[in-house]
Amino acid sequence: MTKLVLYTLHLSPPCRAVELTAKALGLELEQKNINLLAGDHLTPEFMKLNPQHTIPVLDDDGTIITESHAIMIYLVTKYGKDDTLYPKDPVQQARVNAALHFESGVLFARMRFIFERILFYGKSDIPEDRVEYVQKSYRLLEDTLKDDFVAGSKMTIADFSCISTISSIMGVVPLEQSEHPRIYEWIDRLKQLPYYEEANGGGGTDLGKFVLAKKEENAKA
Repeated sequence: MTKLVLYTLHLSPPCRAVELTAKALGLELEQKNINLLAGDHLTPEFMKLNPQHTIPVLDDDGTIITESHAIMIYLVTKYGKDDTLYPKDPVQQARVNAALHFESGVLFARMRFIFERILFYGKSDIPEDRVEYVQKSYRLLEDTLKDDFVAGSKMTIADFSCISTISSIMGVVPLEQSEHPRIYEWIDRLKQLPYYEEANGGGGTDLGKFVLAKKEENAKA
């Protein structure tokens, strides 16, 4: 098998989603750390790989794939023993695609509106409307989880994508279990994966703690 190189940062939810996918497929990744706060993604060398200067980036023996959802689909399509994680059936695939778009357009986007102002703009407050947007996204996910997983009865890459964000933001904007029992049951199901903690659990918790610590640091500046 060719060497798979992932340009990544373990704190980053999209990077952890790719890590979960690779673990599920039994793939080994050579990970090259890209420190966003240090500007590693803005170096000429990295921008040749990805002119949009975002992570993760996958290098599969010279084939460069950017954007976490695209990378996950690529890995399953090329290396998966079956199509369970990204179904070929058009109806099932449409449900997975819808969940992936929900993650990027709602869950991750609303988390980013809070995290970026603290990590990159030195802010020490979280506007109430942004907290409310995140809480509304929790409700949307809760209502979506009518089955065991976000796109149906079987686990797919959409679960990896959504859990990478939810596990990060819930440490900053509280996710009340009494109001979101389906989400907590879904989280517990994913925690049963033997690779969950290594690929996502620790990173999700650490990112939330890092954001809160940075918030406090900004307040003292």
